[in-house]
Amino acid sequence: MSAATAILVTLVVYKVVLLAIGFVAERWTRDQADFVLGGRGLGPLVAAISASASSSSVWTLLGVSMYAYNSGLSAIWLFPACVGGFALNWYVIAPRLRRHSLQTGTLTLTEVLAGSKDRSGYRAIMVLASLMILFALMVYVAAQLQGAGKLFSSVLEDLTEEPPSATWMIIVGAAIVVAYTILGGFWAVSITDTLQGLMMALTAVVLPIAAVAELGMSELWSGIGNVEDAGFDELFGDRAGFAACIGFVAGLLGIGLGYPGQPHVVNRFMALRDDAAVVSARRYAMAWAILVYTGMITLGLAGRVLHSRLGEGEEIFFVLTTELFSPVIAGVMVAAVLSAIMSTADSQLLVGASSITNDLAPGRGNDLARSRIVVLLLTAASVAAAVVMPKEIFDNVLFAWAAMGAAFGPVLFFVLWKGGLSAPATLATMVVGFVAAVSAHVAGAPGWVKQVVPYVLAFVVAIAMRARR
Repeated sequence: MSAATAILVTLVVYKVVLLAIGFVAERWTRDQADFVLGGRGLGPLVAAISASASSSSVWTLLGVSMYAYNSGLSAIWLFPACVGGFALNWYVIAPRLRRHSLQTGTLTLTEVLAGSKDRSGYRAIMVLASLMILFALMVYVAAQLQGAGKLFSSVLEDLTEEPPSATWMIIVGAAIVVAYTILGGFWAVSITDTLQGLMMALTAVVLPIAAVAELGMSELWSGIGNVEDAGFDELFGDRAGFAACIGFVAGLLGIGLGYPGQPHVVNRFMALRDDAAVVSARRYAMAWAILVYTGMITLGLAGRVLHSRLGEGEEIFFVLTTELFSPVIAGVMVAAVLSAIMSTADSQLLVGASSITNDLAPGRGNDLARSRIVVLLLTAASVAAAVVMPKEIFDNVLFAWAAMGAAFGPVLFFVLWKGGLSAPATLATMVVGFVAAVSAHVAGAPGWVKQVVPYVLAFVVAIAMRARR
């Protein structure tokens, strides 16, 4: 069996499994609370791995390995940045957010940030936060669908003389995602993301070990030193001067600051069944993060020694997979990447739907039916954007991570530790964080500006306005 055939077979089997999960999870979804938060009955393993997969996605497999391939040992700073973000979320945010959500009866991050329904400015906060979430997440979903469609189409080129277009692949993939999301809601999304996360972890362990075994440890270290790129074997790359090194490290470590503000991740904390589940879940999550980020950094470094030039380096994952494993195993690993691209969209679609039906436009009657209809409409809008918009529109979607993190993370901190902010302070903090993050990315600012400055500005605004009360 060829690698292309193995990929196709694996994808078909995987998508059938996803649909089966959706049908099973439908039995557990009886009302809006089940659809949005799984009735707050999430176990530690599912919560940990599904949250990890939602926050990391395919960027961890392809983006981190590509960065290490191009940058060398300085990519090691991604490890404390991303693993530190996991620790910040699970050790600092998760316990307090779970208890706060349970005590207040809130189902979404937006409700947590808005506070009591009878306070002045509640509605304005709900509307603004929901619009920010919809804008950021829809760009993410469209970008993932667009990339996945092109990858699916390229895989099928090896199987048929006239492969289906990327547009059809986008539609088919989106149809499967929306089917199990509509059927099972939060339960289906969490279980499928758990499956995705376990596939990512397995791949991130097996592939780097095979790459290092192909070289040998001594050859790996000597090969890193022999790469001709300036600073490839240095922890700070080719940056000279204390300020440049500090700015570089701060820019990477700043990635971790965005974790608490991601609504499609922290909703898992709100869904955990009890405090004991939080303790167990964070152990699973931290183990997952350590394995995956160590593996992908190692893979990029080993890949550069094995293949000195591969364009942008993003294809190093696929090249090593097909070189080091049989076609069937290689097909399974590549299918794991393709599936990760598609199935990460489910958490974002679910959060987008809850932002509309629960936060932006709450209504009376059958909220469960309304949520399912909204998921369908959001998927259709994302597909349309992915098909119509040029690729350049989605080249810089990382702003969404920083924008939501800077807009919501500081406010969440004050809610959980200081009893919250006034409505004007909450609105100002969100606006400053969101606008600063988007502006920095659009302007092509240095990494430390994009990843650190928006959070600092948001905190300064929050502290200053709180002090004036």
